Amino acid sequence: MATQRTSYAGAALELQKAMRLHQERRLKHAERAYEAVIAMQPTNFDAWHFLGLLRAEQGKSASAIDCLKKALKLGPAHPPVWYNIAVVLRGAERMGEALECCDKALALDRSYAAAHVLRGTVLKDLEQYEDALSAFDAALALKPDNCDAIIGRGNALVGLRRLEEAIENFDKALRINPSSALAHFNRGNTLRDLGRSAEALASYDAALQCDGRYADALHNRANLLISLHRPKDALASFDKLLALEPNDSTALGGAVQAALHCCDWQRVRALTTTVTRAVEQKRAVIEPFALLTLSISPRVQFENARSFIQARHPASPQPMWSRQRGTRDRLRLAYLSADFREHAVARLIAEVFELHDRARYEVFGISFGTNDNSAMRSRLEAAFDRFDDVADCSDEQIADLIRTHDIDIAIDLSGHTLGCRPGALAYRPAPVQINYLGYPGTSGAGYVDYIIADPVTVPFSQQKYYSERIVHLPDAYQANDRKRPIDPVVPSRSDVGLPEAGFVFCCFNNNYKITKEIFDIWMRLLGRHQDSVLWLLKDNDVTKSQLCSEAQARGVDPKRLVFAERVTLAEHLRRHRVASLFLDTLPYNAHTTASDALWAGLPLLTCAGETFPSRVAASLLKAAGLPELVTEDVGHYETLASTLVADPDVLRGYARRLQENRLSCALFDSARFTRHLEAAYERMWSLHQRGDRPKGFAVSDGLGAAATGSK
Repeated sequence: MATQRTSYAGAALELQKAMRLHQERRLKHAERAYEAVIAMQPTNFDAWHFLGLLRAEQGKSASAIDCLKKALKLGPAHPPVWYNIAVVLRGAERMGEALECCDKALALDRSYAAAHVLRGTVLKDLEQYEDALSAFDAALALKPDNCDAIIGRGNALVGLRRLEEAIENFDKALRINPSSALAHFNRGNTLRDLGRSAEALASYDAALQCDGRYADALHNRANLLISLHRPKDALASFDKLLALEPNDSTALGGAVQAALHCCDWQRVRALTTTVTRAVEQKRAVIEPFALLTLSISPRVQFENARSFIQARHPASPQPMWSRQRGTRDRLRLAYLSADFREHAVARLIAEVFELHDRARYEVFGISFGTNDNSAMRSRLEAAFDRFDDVADCSDEQIADLIRTHDIDIAIDLSGHTLGCRPGALAYRPAPVQINYLGYPGTSGAGYVDYIIADPVTVPFSQQKYYSERIVHLPDAYQANDRKRPIDPVVPSRSDVGLPEAGFVFCCFNNNYKITKEIFDIWMRLLGRHQDSVLWLLKDNDVTKSQLCSEAQARGVDPKRLVFAERVTLAEHLRRHRVASLFLDTLPYNAHTTASDALWAGLPLLTCAGETFPSRVAASLLKAAGLPELVTEDVGHYETLASTLVADPDVLRGYARRLQENRLSCALFDSARFTRHLEAAYERMWSLHQRGDRPKGFAVSDGLGAAATGSK
């Protein structure tokens, strides 16, 4: 009996020691001490409980759950143990089991506020937002100033896209605890989603004042700064994040994007090596869109897109679409986009929506972007048979709407671009799903059946680099709108800041597309032709200064770089007529910008690369009847540019050909294009109706479609 008392006393002392070491964060020593207690006293509830918590902190979730369950055998009516098991299960993404444990804790103690909060958090994770609200409200009924419950309630409201109400909750939490970094952070995210960028930035800054090591706040702040055209500040934030977490994949990808926007080519080169190595290891380290701008092969782009989609938007295990379809005469097409507003994608495809044959198609617009209340937005809304603004809906709700509309073919116009919602198609709400126009690359998603391209942009020989089946339209893949207005008054050179005489090289691409290799060529051209200038789009002051410095370093007077401000589309198109030759970029060509130049009558010189985004301008030039301006290597690109400067008659001939053929060439024949696109849809639907798997094919000039044999 004395020996047993001694054993109990020794175990008690060892437990006190273990708890002290645990509090001091000396986890290895504490672990050994807890194990010593259990060796002396195997039925010690506290030792098993605290050892479980410690192993959860060490990231050993399976061992933690095992210890906590052993504690439960000794004290089954102990709500905190059920709560702690739920915490560990949530961390291991075992949400259903976590919810069950919350319920068991609450069955023992309905007044356990923390368990109500955790239950709400798990329900939010499961996207059961209404039930999550009820759980947070139950916690607040017990403790009205529970900051965690108020923040959780705000997050559930965000999931329901009730964003203004969510901000009210975050503000309430901050009145209770002004130092809550989490409340500031979530408030910033919600303001960002509402388009209130300046307020969002202030909230991220406030979160970082509360916690300077808050990685998510640094990341979201940096991305917001890129959208605000402050790439240098964005790069500084990403660098801070990389200093805190060197292996953070999102920080690495973000740093690449910011460096591109700064035209910091030395940094881009160094980061490209790291990114390529990570992609080879199948790590999703960079947004697929950012990777398109780097000089990387189609294989690497495919591997990255596939890894990214599997990590962020895997296919739902339960597809929404069923094989039952209502009886009707017309196919239902749904176009999904974040860019149904004054945007490049809308400027290209608006007329297609208007030209669809309504005897054969019902056309739906699904908009998950912002409403800018522009004339373009009004035009787009009028062009659809039905237009749904789903900006405030979750991915699942968007998918359910597509299913409810009984859509036959869903066409995603966003891909991996800003504001995209690939998660909606992950639920498989339509029997045929397509990647088209907005994103020039593979989605990497097995649930997207087709990508619409053409023989120039994506040859069938590249099928192995695409998760979708490739479909070729006979001319260019890109839609165009003949209603794009051009201000009829041609400005003078002085009106747009150009010298009165001399040759005007022009590139109105976004500056992030300008690489060192292309800029070197441009500077050699300026050096060779002393009366020439280079006319560029002004993205921001940082990039302008950087490009001027790079010009000076190459012996070119920075004053020979002229920067154009952003203006209305009609003004932008008319100023093309003052330029002499548009010089394209590589590996990311001009896309909508190329169509704008050709529509305005400005010849464009391009160099075709290996990837989709590096071959778009070649496709457009061939469809416009100017294949002579497509080069296959940078040496020929540079030589031909010089030749055209020296032979203005040839260049004028190209410009005249564009003006004369503008309304008859394949590139700008919107009605012809729409019929070809519809022929592609019909072929896809026919394959589906026969029960065949998606197959690659080419639409012929005669509106037929021939299979390629790719499966």
